[in-house]
Amino acid sequence: MNSTGAPSSLSVLVLEDDMLLAMDMEDHLISRGFQVHGPFGRVGDAMDSIGDLEIDLAIVDLNLNGEFSFPVIELLNQRSVPVIVCSGYVELPEVRTRLQGIPHVGKPWMPERLDALMRDVLIATRVVG
Repeated sequence: MNSTGAPSSLSVLVLEDDMLLAMDMEDHLISRGFQVHGPFGRVGDAMDSIGDLEIDLAIVDLNLNGEFSFPVIELLNQRSVPVIVCSGYVELPEVRTRLQGIPHVGKPWMPERLDALMRDVLIATRVVG
């Protein structure tokens, strides 16, 4: 663990199509000691890269310019990679149903909320202890 409490050897895949939000997320994660894969702005780009990466956690937006990221979430689940959904759509009833059991945070995200959620997910999946 580094001075911020984040494990410095862990990597996070970021899937976010909004360039400013993606850069903000990347900067935040790096400042917490994580290695960042991406940010990826398209589902296909993330899908093409996942097989080649060591990923400890993924933070995924749901709607990428009209393309939903459920295939990415499913692939990450198959690889036992914990996922946090970061999206403005998480409060919609049909989305909440589909995301049942997947941790999520709405947009705009608050750093403290995201940090707490990442910590909880990493501990729950025994990536850190």
